[in-house]
Amino acid sequence: MSTADFRIEQASVEDVPLILAFIKDLAVYEKLLHEVVATEELLRENLFGKNPAARAVIAYYNQNPAGFALFFHNFSTFMGRPGIYLEDLFVKPEFRGKGIGKALLIYLAQYAQDHNCGRFEWAVLDWNQPSIDFYVSLGAKLKKEWIVNQLTGETLQNLAQQEIHIK
Repeated sequence: MSTADFRIEQASVEDVPLILAFIKDLAVYEKLLHEVVATEELLRENLFGKNPAARAVIAYYNQNPAGFALFFHNFSTFMGRPGIYLEDLFVKPEFRGKGIGKALLIYLAQYAQDHNCGRFEWAVLDWNQPSIDFYVSLGAKLKKEWIVNQLTGETLQNLAQQEIHIK
């Protein structure tokens, strides 16, 4: 997707420092910088290594990196089809209001259609009303009845170390 002053490109391994910078900028916005443990090495391995776990695209405005989206495939058992999950989308503050966020979502919706995906999902922080309003304006349905569960770090390790006992 591109015009004379705007384009979206698949990220390459050379973009790893930029991707990490976008991740940190997003974490600052979300007040979660203390949770970022990603490194260039981890991103290089997990986005561009032997078995990539996710993909990233970068939006450029007037040749400047303006935003990014990072996503991966998931699967809907109910639909019997793959989907994509948008892990992160971020547009730098100086580029907001130009339609770049919407362009990234359109790009990913087209990607989902091109790859026979049954759905395109993402989460949003409950306090981020501007983003919630934006997503709803695009037709997104808020799935408030679902509660996200997460294990990380020590809690993930503790569960993984437990023995399985079937009664």
